[in-house]
Amino acid sequence: MELSVVIPAKNEAQNVAPLIHEIIDVLDGVAEFEIVYVDDGSDDRTINELYKIIDAGVDCIQPVRHKTSVGQSTAIMSGVKASRGELIITMDADGQNDPADIPNLLQAARNLVPGSDFCVTGYRRKRKDTSWKRFQSKVANSIRAWLLNDGTPDTGCGLKIIPKHTFMKLPYFDHMHRFIPALVKRINGQVIVLEVNHRDRQAGASKYNMLGRLRVGIVDIFGVLWLLRRVKVPEYLD
Repeated sequence: MELSVVIPAKNEAQNVAPLIHEIIDVLDGVAEFEIVYVDDGSDDRTINELYKIIDAGVDCIQPVRHKTSVGQSTAIMSGVKASRGELIITMDADGQNDPADIPNLLQAARNLVPGSDFCVTGYRRKRKDTSWKRFQSKVANSIRAWLLNDGTPDTGCGLKIIPKHTFMKLPYFDHMHRFIPALVKRINGQVIVLEVNHRDRQAGASKYNMLGRLRVGIVDIFGVLWLLRRVKVPEYLD
């Protein structure tokens, strides 16, 4: 199988069906794919809505359930471990990432050297968020880019393609999903940035706030800096 779409979700019941049907419509005939939908301890009807779609005969969905919420990075890791695709595409469950962008990212991934390490990541140039949220992201991205030099203007974009073998080489820690481009560069992988669409949230509420982002972001950046300075990637002789 070429592609596994990994979607970490918590309390996104109203967004389950619209997003899944969009993904199927976009990828039908484009790639052999599966959708790995990870319910991260939701306490609404997220899992019920997912099983409605499965019971209706949609057989490309692989559900993964966490008993309690353990966060987005761990949910993504669970989805990647359960996946069967050679390429992993991550996207948010709130519907703000546009599935119509997937073929463009997929083509960029197909053009790269088979077996190499890389990440094709989205850049939400025109974000559909409040001015306050855009300001938070601008400040956070500027600080991160200055310290980590990861060459990525929007590392928070959930829409990314990365080979499964590359993902499994990355060091795992809570919130690591925010630093995937830097971690790929850490192992001498290639990072490609493509502009993607960003949409209004249609239902539900954001799970993040300014203080939460700031608190974990500062600690995580310095942790990633520590990792970047201590990596050794061997070169092999024939």
